[in-house]
Amino acid sequence: MSRFTPDVEGVLRQAGWRPDRRVDLAQWKMMLSDFTWHGAAEEFLGEFGGIQVDISGPGITCAREPFRFDPELAVGEEDRFAELSERFDRNFFPLGEVGQGEFFLAIDEAGVIYLLAAWALKLGIGDVALEHLIRGISAERLALPTEDSP
Repeated sequence: MSRFTPDVEGVLRQAGWRPDRRVDLAQWKMMLSDFTWHGAAEEFLGEFGGIQVDISGPGITCAREPFRFDPELAVGEEDRFAELSERFDRNFFPLGEVGQGEFFLAIDEAGVIYLLAAWALKLGIGDVALEHLIRGISAERLALPTEDSP
């Protein structure tokens, strides 16, 4: 059984992905040393880093937009990522951008992928997030942690 629906797998393969794809992270680790790397970021970028998906048009619940997995696009945005990580009580690491740079793509230490701007929108964990991005399924707004939550 495939990890992705056939249409999503086709889009990913057209963009250069394959199941055994591996990317060397050494250069990104040097360039993004001011960000806090975690295992989920390393795993995701090790497989999908450098991929650019050029899609557009209507999706299931939102427009489909091009996206690019290149964490270098967030160089200079360390303060924004630190502030959003603190506000939402998770460690956001940059993955790339969506559209014309309206949103950053980020991943937390649990492998959940988000759209980040002034707020955080949750796409889902790894493969689910890719399905949502490619098929045009809306992200859900992330609630702020409350002070009385554990």
